[in-house]
Amino acid sequence: MRSALSKATSKANSKANSKAGRGVAIAATTVVVTSVAVGGFPQTGYAQSLIDEVKLGILYHDAPNLWSGFRLEREAADINLEVLFRPSFPLLIGSIRPVIGGSVSTLGDTSHAYAGLRWQVEMPLGLFFGLGLGAAVHDGYTLPDKVDRKALGSRALFHIPAEIGWRFDGRNSISVYFEHTSNASLARHNEGMDRIGLRYGYRF
Repeated sequence: MRSALSKATSKANSKANSKAGRGVAIAATTVVVTSVAVGGFPQTGYAQSLIDEVKLGILYHDAPNLWSGFRLEREAADINLEVLFRPSFPLLIGSIRPVIGGSVSTLGDTSHAYAGLRWQVEMPLGLFFGLGLGAAVHDGYTLPDKVDRKALGSRALFHIPAEIGWRFDGRNSISVYFEHTSNASLARHNEGMDRIGLRYGYRF
């Protein structure tokens, strides 16, 4: 009886993870299509007024010794894609913009799509610094059902990014980008996940 219940629970979790994975894939595809369309047609007035910047990066998956403290999933590179929108709203010495994006595991481990707000300040010599807050939905595990996958506790997580970079002309930039996802201990399990790496940005 207990074995049958365990199999049923495992099958339910597998189906839930599959559905969540499709949702993340759809969201990531939407970001890619939007970015390619805008990048391919920079002369479009509507696109220029809506899209402020597109960023593409390579991130270290489940990086250890950062906010979450440890690594459990496989060491690999994730592909990050992000779109920052207009209009921006001034706040303190910087401005806030809405963003959508996603980080996809190249090994099929936990991926996520996210949306939120990004505060960024432009500094002298082309330097910039940004912080953000938003929500992410992931296709990983919520419970400790597998020894090599993070138990993230809930399907929806907080998404907290930070970035510092250099805009070497009016449009192009390179940066170091960090992102943390967790549920802030609102669920029973909250192992959290960190990614860090390099990104290239193009401003329209």
